[in-house]
Amino acid sequence: MVALGYLSGSWLGALSVCRLAGVESPFHSGSGNPGFSNVLRLHGRRLALATLVVDAVKGMPALWLAMALGFPPWAQGLVGLAVLLGHSYPVWHRFRGGKGVASAFGVMLVLMPGVALACALLWLLAARRLRTAAVASLASACLAPVASLWLAPDYVLVVIAFTLLVLVRHLLNIRRLRHGEEPGL
Repeated sequence: MVALGYLSGSWLGALSVCRLAGVESPFHSGSGNPGFSNVLRLHGRRLALATLVVDAVKGMPALWLAMALGFPPWAQGLVGLAVLLGHSYPVWHRFRGGKGVASAFGVMLVLMPGVALACALLWLLAARRLRTAAVASLASACLAPVASLWLAPDYVLVVIAFTLLVLVRHLLNIRRLRHGEEPGL
């Protein structure tokens, strides 16, 4: 199931969406990141929303299967973590993937919908107010473990792993934020 999670996560929605739309790959322009924010800056809301949907739903079948097989929360969480690792480090693209935020949202939407919705609400508010996807992503990632303590305590350790992965994937963004060089939305 972990392998299935990784393989489903390694499908990068941005690449498929951009290829279907006949526009330049996000690997070759903008930040070079195959994710929602780069597609939004490069190609607009419609393609960014399609990217978000693909990246959020791609791991759901593996998670539903893990749940249907009666996996305990920690094992479901490992399948979810594999989805995020597949998205962030896809073998098909020389381990160059996205930041994992949309995929983490999809995983949490299946495993702990209350936490996912709280994080999405914070992301939307922060992105609208601050106009920076990285800050919104970091804030919502940091909210996830706290919200899971309250709303989904069986998944706290897994959510901490999700948060750490998202933070690691955003180290370059954090550096650019400190220097005032992070691009806005």
